[in-house]
Amino acid sequence: MKYCLYLFILALAIYSCSNSEDKKLQMQDEKNSKKELKEISDLLQDSSFALDIAKNQEAAYYSSQGKDIPPFSAVGDSLVARSVKDEKIATNIAAFYALECGIGLLVNTKGGKPSEWLQKISSMTLDSSGILVLNRFANATWKAGQPFRGLARIKRDVFISSVFLPEDEIKKDYDQIFAAASKLNSALEKVKDSSAAIQFQQISQLLRDKKFSEEMARHMEAAYYTAQKKTVEPFLKPGEDTAVIRKNAMEEKIATNLAGFYALECGLSYLATAKGMLPSDVLKSIVSDNISKNEKKLFERFANATWKAGQPFRGLDRITRDNFTGFDLLSPEEQEKDWVQIKAAAEFVQNSTFNVQR
Repeated sequence: MKYCLYLFILALAIYSCSNSEDKKLQMQDEKNSKKELKEISDLLQDSSFALDIAKNQEAAYYSSQGKDIPPFSAVGDSLVARSVKDEKIATNIAAFYALECGIGLLVNTKGGKPSEWLQKISSMTLDSSGILVLNRFANATWKAGQPFRGLARIKRDVFISSVFLPEDEIKKDYDQIFAAASKLNSALEKVKDSSAAIQFQQISQLLRDKKFSEEMARHMEAAYYTAQKKTVEPFLKPGEDTAVIRKNAMEEKIATNLAGFYALECGLSYLATAKGMLPSDVLKSIVSDNISKNEKKLFERFANATWKAGQPFRGLDRITRDNFTGFDLLSPEEQEKDWVQIKAAAEFVQNSTFNVQR
C-alpha cells in the first residue's frame, strides 16, 4: 500500500512539473507572439513603410500578370476628382464587405447557411470564436479605407493591431458587424429557406447593387451614432450628393496598394490569438508555400475583403464589375490574385522585421 502511495505521489509530482513547464512555455510563446505583433503593429503607422510596401505590392501584381511594371511615381502630385457621396458610402460600408467574407469563412469551416449565421449575429448568440474572426475582418476593412481618406489617418493612435486595442474600440468593430448583419439578414428574408448557394448568389447581387450599398451605408452610419449614444446626423449635407472633392493621386495610389498588407496583419493577429501561432512562423509558411489550405483561404478572404473596401473610394461604379462578387463565387484565378498580394506582403514584412533565418 505504501509503495502504491509512493508511486502515486511520484506520478503527481512529475505531472505537476510537466504542467508547470508547459505553462512556462505557453507564457513564453505568448510573450514572443505579442512582441512580434507589436513590431508589425508599429509598421502600420509608418508612412515611409506604407510607401515602400505599396510599391512592392503593385510590382507583385504586375509581375504576376506578366506585365511591365510602370513607374510608381508616374501620378506625381496630380489631383483626382472623387464624389463626396461615393466617399461617404465607402467610409461606412466597410463592415458589409467584412461580413460577407467572414460569413463565407464560417459557412465553409463550420457548415450551415449565410442566413443561419446572420441570425446568430443578429440575435447575439454567436460564440466567441465567431465574434473574434468577424472582428478581425471588420478591423481589416476599416484599416483599408483609412488611407483613402488621407494618408495622415494611419498615424492615429487607433491605427494599430487589434490585439492592442482597448475594449471600447474592439466593440466598435463588432457594432458595425452587428449593424451590417441586421440589414443583410432582412435583405435575405425571401431566400432564407433556400440553399447556401442561392443565398451566396443573392449576397453577390447585393454587393454590386449601388442602391443597396447606399442603403447599407446609411444604416451603418446611423448604427454607429446610436451605439456611441450620439445624435444621428444627416447622411449627406445639402449639395453633397453632387459635390466633388479633389484627392491627392499619389496618396490614393498608395492606399490602393496597401490592402494586402492590412489583410496580412489582421490575419496574423487572428491566428496568433485564436490558435497561438507565432507570426514569424506563419510568415515563413506563407513565403515558402508551406501553409495549410485552410489558412491560405483565410488570408485570401482577408485580402479580398480589404480589396473590396477600397473600391468604392475610387468610384462607386467599380462595385458593379463582374469580379466584385462574393469570394466563394470567384474563379481560382481571381482568388490567386488575392494570394499574390498576401505572399508579396508577407515576404516584405518578414524582411522588414524578423530575421529570415530564425
